[in-house]
Amino acid sequence: MARVGKKRAAADAKVDADKLYSLDEAAALVKDVNTAKFDASVDLHIRLGVDPRKADQAIRGTVVLPHGTGKTKRVLVLCTPDKEEEAKAAGADHVGLDEYVTKIQQGWTDIDVVVATPNVMAQVGKIGRILGPRGLMPNPKTGTVTMDVASAVSDVKGGKISFRVDKFGIIHASVGRVSFDAAKIKDNANELLSTIVKMKPSSAKGTYMKSVTLASTMSPGIKVDPKSIR
Repeated sequence: MARVGKKRAAADAKVDADKLYSLDEAAALVKDVNTAKFDASVDLHIRLGVDPRKADQAIRGTVVLPHGTGKTKRVLVLCTPDKEEEAKAAGADHVGLDEYVTKIQQGWTDIDVVVATPNVMAQVGKIGRILGPRGLMPNPKTGTVTMDVASAVSDVKGGKISFRVDKFGIIHASVGRVSFDAAKIKDNANELLSTIVKMKPSSAKGTYMKSVTLASTMSPGIKVDPKSIR
C-alpha cells in the first residue's frame, strides 16, 4: 500500500471531503493545499449529466480566460503565403505549410495549438491521424480553422482554451497556476463554468452539473458547490 507523505497528509487534513465549498473558498484553499515544488496547474474537473454518445450532448467549445492560463502556448499556423505575415505579426511561433506538414509526418509535434486557413485543410488532412489523438487538429468549432488567423492567434496567446466532454461525461480544463492569486483563479474558473452552464443541451435530463472539483497538480481535490457559480 502506498505511503502518504507528511505534506500530502497535512494538505488532505485541510480539505473536508464531505463539504461543498463556494468557488471563492475553493480558489483560496487550492493555493493553501498545494504540495508541488513547481508552479502547478490549477484544474477544474466537471462531471455533467449528459450522454456524450449523443451528438447534441457532446459538449465542446472554447472560452477566453480573463487572466490567461499562466502558460505561453506555442502556435503553428498552416496557411498559404499571403497569410504568413499576418500570422507572424499576431505572434505565431511557426508559420508555413508544406514544410510543417512534412515535419509533423516525421514526428514533430512541439506545439500546443494549430491554426489553419480553410483553403489548406486538404493538406492538413494528411496529418489528421497525428494531430487528432493529440488534440491538435484544427476545427471550425474551436475557431482554429479561419481566414482571420491574426484574431485566432491573438485569442490563443491571450488565454483562449478549448474544452470537450470525455466519454465519461467529464470536462477537464486548466484555469491557471497556483502562483495566481485566489481572485484570478476564481474569475477564470467562473468564466469556464458559466460558459458550460450556458451550453446545456435541451435534451439533457436531470441534474446538468453533477459535480465540480478544483485541484492543483499532486494536491487533493476540493468539491465546489455548483450553486456558487455566478
